[in-house]
Amino acid sequence: MKALSHSRSVAGWLAAATGIAAGAYTTYVGVTWCKYGDAPVPSNPEEQDEILERFMPRYEAVEPHYVRVAAPAALTLSTARGMDVLRAYVVRAIFKDASCSWAPRLTTAYGRVAQVQSLGWGVLAEIPGRELIVGAVTRPWEANVTFRAVPPDEFATFREPDYVKIVWTLRADPIDATHSIFRTETRVMTTDSTARAKFRWYWACLSPGIILIRWTALRSLRRRAEHCARE
Repeated sequence: MKALSHSRSVAGWLAAATGIAAGAYTTYVGVTWCKYGDAPVPSNPEEQDEILERFMPRYEAVEPHYVRVAAPAALTLSTARGMDVLRAYVVRAIFKDASCSWAPRLTTAYGRVAQVQSLGWGVLAEIPGRELIVGAVTRPWEANVTFRAVPPDEFATFREPDYVKIVWTLRADPIDATHSIFRTETRVMTTDSTARAKFRWYWACLSPGIILIRWTALRSLRRRAEHCARE
């Protein structure tokens, strides 16, 4: 009887936890949908990126993240360029559960650069040892999602209807000879109201998984770069 009572208690707690998580997620989706388009502008001069501004000065969604790394800037950026975030268990779990075909391709963009270029992303600008800016246009609501590179001098003015423009960065700012700050930022802009209405729901529903992947990737990046620095 005690075992049965314990099992029922555990089941009750699990059901309650699931309900709380579902409610929190639903609230997040609703708030994110309502706030879509009100993307904050960096107030800290160190967070501003003049090169990125050339390609997407206005945006509807933005996800900036950074981490301090005990490694030189060039080594930190080199490590970021070679990472494969799909090795992380939590990333594979999200991909397995994701129902939208474009999610793995979008989030893979923060991993191996050669891999994302093979998917259709294009390099918009690069400062060797300091920063890489990559972008593409896509229609994530299609069954078979494709990414299309746009020439750097045409990316900012690209206005073909029913498209989403996405640009993201890998950037390492030196603190001193042995420390750096790694920054990565994703910006999104739609080309018309039709694309905006479609993408708004995608971003509201899937951005929690994208953010979790970014956090996981940043921790992995710091660990690997610092290991290489020690070696």
